[in-house]
Amino acid sequence: MSQSVMNVSSATDTVAGAPLGGPEPLIDPHAHFHTPYTNRGDWMRYNQSRLEAGARIGVRCHVASVLGSWGYTSPTYFASPDDQTRANDWMLTFAASEGARVKAYVAVNPNFTTHALHEIERGLARGAIGIKLAAGRRADDVLLDDIAQRAAEARVPVLHHVWQHRRRDWPNQDASDGIELARLAARHPAVTFLLAHIGGGGDWAHTPPAIRDLPNIVMDLSGSGIDRGMIDHALRWIGARRLLWAADLTLCTGLTKLRALAYTGASDEEIADMRWRNAARIFPPGAFDAVLDEGIPAS
Repeated sequence: MSQSVMNVSSATDTVAGAPLGGPEPLIDPHAHFHTPYTNRGDWMRYNQSRLEAGARIGVRCHVASVLGSWGYTSPTYFASPDDQTRANDWMLTFAASEGARVKAYVAVNPNFTTHALHEIERGLARGAIGIKLAAGRRADDVLLDDIAQRAAEARVPVLHHVWQHRRRDWPNQDASDGIELARLAARHPAVTFLLAHIGGGGDWAHTPPAIRDLPNIVMDLSGSGIDRGMIDHALRWIGARRLLWAADLTLCTGLTKLRALAYTGASDEEIADMRWRNAARIFPPGAFDAVLDEGIPAS
């Protein structure tokens, strides 16, 4: 096994004890890993720790992407074509090496449309189950239409980075908010868009009303923000079938929000939707069969 990938299954297999997040299935549809093509000397240790922590929490599958060189040789949100191709190659190889516990998005920079469409084709052919868009262009820009059209044809979701209620421009990114993603979703009703990390920055209370009338937008709960009332607010506005538990970069805060689900008034069925059933509906059929076959506790 090449050191550039490093299969860490043996490490995660040794994690002992009942899952901290409970025995029910759990899918993380917003994960990231690091590669040897960044300035992190500890990239292997980081990846190993993520899988170990995920196993301890009870994550059965991490659906992950890599954003170019994470800023080392081109900007994180404006990755060069070469950097993004290298990152996607690494992510797809890593997912294949980890089997069912890791799935891949193909990440693209919409500023290079021809390259992005080519990457999508390569990624899908190698097993990618979704498309990742970060903050290289506002979500409502027509430059994203070709990418969304390809997602519709392939019947895969698009995970889009969002800054909740963006009130100004932020350095080194062309960040979108829920209103802008809603405009893209309205133009492409056949595509499911995953609105990233309502706990990841900005005014989360602004987002559910902004996307309420767009049923093809599903929000993920990831991000380091763990405000009391955030999940309750989202449930009231759009309901459990349009919410996904997710972790992004911080599994510790992901665990906090996972434990908070039981205190939101959500039913067991609604919690199951957020934990795994919505992901199983949204991603290509059979994407998670292997990990779900590990067993679903009787209700």
